[in-house]
Amino acid sequence: MKKYNLFTSEAVSEGHPDKVCDQIADAILDACLQLDENARVACEVFATTDYVLIGGEITCKKLPDIEKIARDVIRDIGYTKPEYLFSDKTAKIDIKVQAQSPDIAQGVDAKKDEDVGAGDQGIMFGYASAENEGYMPLAIVIAHKLVRIATNLRKSGLFKYARPDMKSQVSVDYSDPNKPRIDTVLMSIQHDEDYDENEFKKYVHESIMIPVVKSFGLNTDFKYLINPTGRFVLGGPAGDTGVTGRKIIVDTYGGAGHHGGGAFSGKDPTKVDRSASYMARYVAKNLCAAGVAKRIEIQLGYAIGCPEPVSIYVDTFGEKKYPKEKILEIIDKVFDLRPGMIIKNFSLKKPTFKYHELSNYGHFGRPDLNIPWEKLDKVEEIKKLL
Repeated sequence: MKKYNLFTSEAVSEGHPDKVCDQIADAILDACLQLDENARVACEVFATTDYVLIGGEITCKKLPDIEKIARDVIRDIGYTKPEYLFSDKTAKIDIKVQAQSPDIAQGVDAKKDEDVGAGDQGIMFGYASAENEGYMPLAIVIAHKLVRIATNLRKSGLFKYARPDMKSQVSVDYSDPNKPRIDTVLMSIQHDEDYDENEFKKYVHESIMIPVVKSFGLNTDFKYLINPTGRFVLGGPAGDTGVTGRKIIVDTYGGAGHHGGGAFSGKDPTKVDRSASYMARYVAKNLCAAGVAKRIEIQLGYAIGCPEPVSIYVDTFGEKKYPKEKILEIIDKVFDLRPGMIIKNFSLKKPTFKYHELSNYGHFGRPDLNIPWEKLDKVEEIKKLL
């Protein structure tokens, strides 16, 4: 019997019910930061059949038009038809927001960036792998590209019968670590009632799966599954309730790295769940690119109201090219891990991207976006210290 060493990751499209909620939450955050760069936002969204509930804590000089933002997001995704049982025109939207607790605010409000404390306690992880040029795990990158390409084809009108809700799953065979192969690709894609099943599945295999896998220079003789239950008409929030922050593994490393448990979407950058996770990725990626190790994971621990992390942990997965004491020394010299300085150095209050754009297809390994924590601008400095 052949022995397999398979690793699997999944991804979802922007029409997935949980992602609908993430996008609404982050679009609200974008709007608040445009009105007030010091806005405090912790926005949660719940979506079900033709209904959206938006709650949480928002402190802003002026509240944006939250209902309009939600309807715009729903429309842009493609939920515009009554038969979807969830649409931009018909969905009831309830808004239940209040100001941030003053007990939390006093810990993060400070005159100087270096004195800003963490918005909460918690642990955050950053991960990087040298297995591809994006320093990301292979399975999650391919899974994201599958649903991104399928969505783009749907929106362009080239992908007949397709509706917004989609999922992908990719299993990579690492039996030969130096030559990974695709073992299985799975896609579940919502479709119209009157679709041609054979035409639909043929298009998914030949126009989505094979071109995406080929773009990574990998084998195209993989096993594949398309809508294995045989039918996927009812989808989106009408088919399965959506909630903000339920796709945290999809948002990060597809299970290849640890996760501290905190979601990103709907949170302003004073929340270290978000900003410190971005920083941990930045540290791991630059260390990996500098040749410290082929795989690196960083854990950061924070206490609410305190600027300095309470802990830093490095894992090189058994590789002992450099002692961990040396790696920690480099981190201390090269990277400023205080929340206020992370926000300043990454311009997270006035970003070069939209948080709404990050809520789909991953927060890491995004060459399509100008993301500061994906830059490799510390590599040479690290190499000088090795």
